[in-house]
Amino acid sequence: MTTTPTLNSWVTCPKPNSSASVRLFCFPYSGGSSLTFRTWSEGLPTTVEVCPIELPERGTQMKTALFSQLEPLVSAIALALLPHLNKPFVFFGHSMGALVSFELTRLLRKQYSLEPVHVFVSARRDPQIPDSDPPIHALPEPAFKEELRRLNGTPEVVLENTELMQLLVPILRADFAVLETYVYTAEPPLNCPITAFGGLQDREVNFDELQAWREQTNSAFSLQMFRGDHFFLHSAQLLLLQSLSQELQEITNKIKRSQYNF
Repeated sequence: MTTTPTLNSWVTCPKPNSSASVRLFCFPYSGGSSLTFRTWSEGLPTTVEVCPIELPERGTQMKTALFSQLEPLVSAIALALLPHLNKPFVFFGHSMGALVSFELTRLLRKQYSLEPVHVFVSARRDPQIPDSDPPIHALPEPAFKEELRRLNGTPEVVLENTELMQLLVPILRADFAVLETYVYTAEPPLNCPITAFGGLQDREVNFDELQAWREQTNSAFSLQMFRGDHFFLHSAQLLLLQSLSQELQEITNKIKRSQYNF
């Protein structure tokens, strides 16, 4: 594992751990970055190496052009990820990150015969369920900012900062375009377990839409809800990491019992 991400690096690793049994690749929400997960290794088992994915025009990817469609984005991530898939790995994705990690899992299976040992999806409805909301990525800027305010993912201090918004709006528009132009294609269910997480007060994704992820796996499925809105990832982070820790410890134990071969 590369310990120091280089310019244009998709894979970051805030706390390298060469002795880890499993790598956890984390995928951020729209407009988010690898910084969302910078402290996660402190709350997870020492047998896990946390490797956040950096998306274009953020952090180590500042020189990489934005993507506005999911398929080329996932293909680019897959190529960057391949050198790091030499030990058991797990995906965690929140909102947009959940969809990215799901389609990445399907691409890795189809093109490289590789699959994570577990997929964690958070704050994202099952991909088979179409988005009933009108697209927002091409709205005029005032209306676009109002939608951001409604979603509650961008702090008010940022929304009111003209310079910051000049940097952030193109990234958010591209990320929303990735989601809003996505078209689900039926494929066989995954062979790895899926765990879904949701927010009890999330107005964007409800319980039934999370429960529908069960159809995407031939293996075990579980769903856990936390207090909070669409961004419970932050407000309920301690409880979320506790739940992840339990599942990751079970995965590590299975790896040690040689149930997974890499």
